[in-house]
Amino acid sequence: MHPDTHLALHHTRAAELRAEADAHRLAAEAKQPGELRTRLGWTLVEVGLRLAAPRPAVA
Repeated sequence: MHPDTHLALHHTRAAELRAEADAHRLAAEAKQPGELRTRLGWTLVEVGLRLAAPRPAVA
């Protein structure tokens, strides 16, 4: 493969990766602000279920 061909492929792939990173960054910024509240709520539900589960008696 000619070095110029390799360089052109490298530039093309680098541009694709930059575009993909930008798309990912924009998607991450667009997440709903209530995500933290939802995760916290489900964590509290899980803790509550663990506390309510019957435990074996220790002899």
